[in-house]
Amino acid sequence: MERELTMEFARVTEAAALASARWVGMGNKIAADNAAVEAMRAVFDTVHMNGTVVIGEGEMVEAPMLYIGEKLGSGDKPVLAVAVDPLEGTNLVAKGMPGAIAVLAVTERYGLLHAPDMYMNKIAVGPQAAGRIHLDAPVDENLKNIAQALGKRVEDLTVVILDRPRHNELIKQVRACGARIRLITDGDVAPAIACAFEGSGVDVMMGIGGAPEGVLAAAALRCVGGEMQGRLWPEDDEDIERAKKLGVTDINKLLTLDDLVKTDDIFFSATGITEGPLLKGVTFNRGGAVTHTLVMRGKTGTVRFIEARHCFAKKPKYAIKGACEEL
Repeated sequence: MERELTMEFARVTEAAALASARWVGMGNKIAADNAAVEAMRAVFDTVHMNGTVVIGEGEMVEAPMLYIGEKLGSGDKPVLAVAVDPLEGTNLVAKGMPGAIAVLAVTERYGLLHAPDMYMNKIAVGPQAAGRIHLDAPVDENLKNIAQALGKRVEDLTVVILDRPRHNELIKQVRACGARIRLITDGDVAPAIACAFEGSGVDVMMGIGGAPEGVLAAAALRCVGGEMQGRLWPEDDEDIERAKKLGVTDINKLLTLDDLVKTDDIFFSATGITEGPLLKGVTFNRGGAVTHTLVMRGKTGTVRFIEARHCFAKKPKYAIKGACEEL
């Protein structure tokens, strides 16, 4: 993939973040998500590529845009696989809470696991602790190994876990080890990525969350040498059938980073919508807005943090829905 695509994909997540940020705290997660989807889809149309959505808003019957199998871009080469979450953290935006992002990952055609829309049990760490974790290891063993790799005490670790009843036993075990816990209500992609960045305040992400989100986080971690392991966590026979339709033959397989993301030729972009551990949220000012975006290229290991200042008087209307009338 050409390196020039880096900025193109940053523009895509910026557009989604700008559009959905208008709905922060408005209590309408559907409108916020729709705004992000429409803006992201519009900018993808301007990118010179022949992309296919492999992780998106659902099947074609469920989503009018960014559905699995939808073609993106101008139709020119390169041929790419695209994973998107235009608004990761719909409830966070609706309630004005921290941690919402617009995110995408792009690889060569067969570079990403076609993860079914179901749960996945996951553990994620940054590059310093890579090779020191195992999804099936006891919690205390994983935390001791991570602490040793980071040069910390277990008591100094911060573990991010989704605040769900299914994690009651996990939370109990982490607390018994003495590690600190940061419970989140939604959105485990951002904290999984934050594990890879010293100073983010996040050392490890554990627990059961969305499988598609797991692939997105894995793409980011592969770019910087981090590690994620996962295993699909079906709730019923319907989940198992959904996985089979996407080519998953062993529902119980331990998925390593190489299973989740099969290549280093990756582009990853995430733009903050609301304030988070790694990215600032969108801030509006007179006649414009400021966005903060993380862009990574796996092939070179390059990591960029981009602060962009957007002038609404010169921005296409799809990026500022609802704002033009106010100018």
